[in-house]
Amino acid sequence: MLILLLLGSLSFTSCSETQKNEADGATNNDSYVEDHFNKKEVTIEMRDGIKLHTTIYSPKDTSQAYPILLKRTPYSCKPYGANEYPANIGPNKYMMKQGYIVVYQDVRGRWMSEGTYDNMRAYIPDKQSEKDIDESSDTYDTIDWLVKNVNNNNGKVGTWGISYPGFYATYSAIDAHPALKAASPQACIGDFFFDDFHHNGAYLLSYFRATSLFGTPKDQPIDTAWYKLPDLKTEDQYQFFLDAGPLSNLNKYFQYDPVDDPGLRKENLVDDFFWQELIDHPNYDSVWQKKGIIQHLKNIKPSVATMVVGGWFDAEDLYGPLETYKTIEAYNPENYNTLVFGPWDHGGWARSNPKNTVGNYYFGDSISDFFQQEIESRFFEHFLKNDGDHNSGLPEAYVFDSGKKVWKTFDSWPPKNIVRQQWYLSENQKLSKTKGIEQKMTFVSDLKRPVPYSEDIKTVFTPRKYMTDDQRFAARRPDVLVFETEVLEEDFTLAGDILARLMVSTTGTDADWIVKVIDVHPADTKNNNEDLQGHLKMSNYHLMVRSEVMRGKFRNSFSEPEPFVPNQKTGVNIKLQDVFHTFKKGHKLQVQVQSTWFPLIDLNPQTFVPNIYKAKESDFTTQSHTVFTSSSIEFTVLE
Repeated sequence: MLILLLLGSLSFTSCSETQKNEADGATNNDSYVEDHFNKKEVTIEMRDGIKLHTTIYSPKDTSQAYPILLKRTPYSCKPYGANEYPANIGPNKYMMKQGYIVVYQDVRGRWMSEGTYDNMRAYIPDKQSEKDIDESSDTYDTIDWLVKNVNNNNGKVGTWGISYPGFYATYSAIDAHPALKAASPQACIGDFFFDDFHHNGAYLLSYFRATSLFGTPKDQPIDTAWYKLPDLKTEDQYQFFLDAGPLSNLNKYFQYDPVDDPGLRKENLVDDFFWQELIDHPNYDSVWQKKGIIQHLKNIKPSVATMVVGGWFDAEDLYGPLETYKTIEAYNPENYNTLVFGPWDHGGWARSNPKNTVGNYYFGDSISDFFQQEIESRFFEHFLKNDGDHNSGLPEAYVFDSGKKVWKTFDSWPPKNIVRQQWYLSENQKLSKTKGIEQKMTFVSDLKRPVPYSEDIKTVFTPRKYMTDDQRFAARRPDVLVFETEVLEEDFTLAGDILARLMVSTTGTDADWIVKVIDVHPADTKNNNEDLQGHLKMSNYHLMVRSEVMRGKFRNSFSEPEPFVPNQKTGVNIKLQDVFHTFKKGHKLQVQVQSTWFPLIDLNPQTFVPNIYKAKESDFTTQSHTVFTSSSIEFTVLE
């Protein structure tokens, strides 16, 4: 959910920086917005009396009526002040000049808005009074005020947003206001147990520094940051977290209130309400279940067209946009609902870099520009300015083949012409279509030497580039099992999700299981990226196409974890999110299996503990893990 510029890395912060990110390079004249728009700051009263800060940019040309584009955000509507203007506004540089009223709003409890903030506030389906509020009701009340009070609007509203604002865009379609005609959730959070801070029950330790952004208390409207990110005092996050030990040792970074005598402070007391929420709810209990939005997308009004956007290499939010699209599609067959996925990291489609790279990997030129001009702008124009029928001229699925590096269109996603193929993790490091006599492969998982998720020595706010990182460094470790095909004699295209069906055992009572799908490039591949890190070559590049973790104790239930029986063969299924990737002739398809991925995810003690946030140093033990050759990977293959 991290999209804006903060501390030198793309992550969360103000609306002004979001706007710059979304419409970067829109004009050489930084005064364009001021020259062509009137700015007005208002507070809009919600049904329960809480007032939300809202900034409205209206075209100075009042000769016609304009649709309204609304973005609700927890990251601030800066710059504040009637005479302060950002360099750019709107979803992209084209739409900024195409005639829209652009509105930004600080959501409840954030920045200049009143009220109490709740991380992924739960939807209330059966509201009994005006005190029953959620993001749906706040959006409804906001749109109702805008269409009644903003001059020269044409009565049609569209919502958009990337990351957390994408979550609010999704929310706008639930119990939607009649004026809402189009919503584009982009890299939208779907569920905090599967997006961002957790993946299948494993805590994303690499998001640790982002916690205070969401959990630092605020008791009044404010136009400057009230939170402070933890200072790790190092540039080596791997060593920092290894030295830190159990997660409970990190509590001190979330104790904000000063105490004259530190000795009087309770050891485990924290002031950050989000960190406390993580501690109190280590499993997928009713709290996380209620906050998830996917289950509430089964009754979207047909009057709201949706276009869900995501990046194949988005480290933060893959689950959210894919499940948002699929759920709306499954339960609302009469709706206009489309999917766009390109070769981007988090929010990459909103940038205007002519060269499209993720990390070290180059995908082509002007890919984001194509999306902005030919897809996003056309979507909003059709539904907010034209008749808004289902004949928008856009396909059901506009997806980028990250292997062939070309756009493709389909009338469904996944495509209709797919088959499921099962490949086995065979002995001698072979990935085979044939199941052989069962063998076992054992490795030692030493928690003092966990497998890094990246070769880089650095400290990040949130990780991103690892999604396309060269995986050779991992393949050469003894605690990473490698399986690969022979050199492919023809193209092999995956189009949909991947299911790893592992048969495993461990000498301990818990373990993490990580599966990575990798495109091994030929030895004669030439360098095509001038920004490639100096120690790398494209020759034999091991491109990570998809990866995922399963915390073993959640293998049967995310709500009721259970230990492994030591040395007992056990099934562990891991769903890897959708891909659209062609492994080209001359390449090899490789699968890696490992049990640590540090510090992308926290260390599993390899001993069953009820609550990982309360694990003790003594719980962490070195164990041996075994993978059996009856394990398989089920691919969705395009025929």
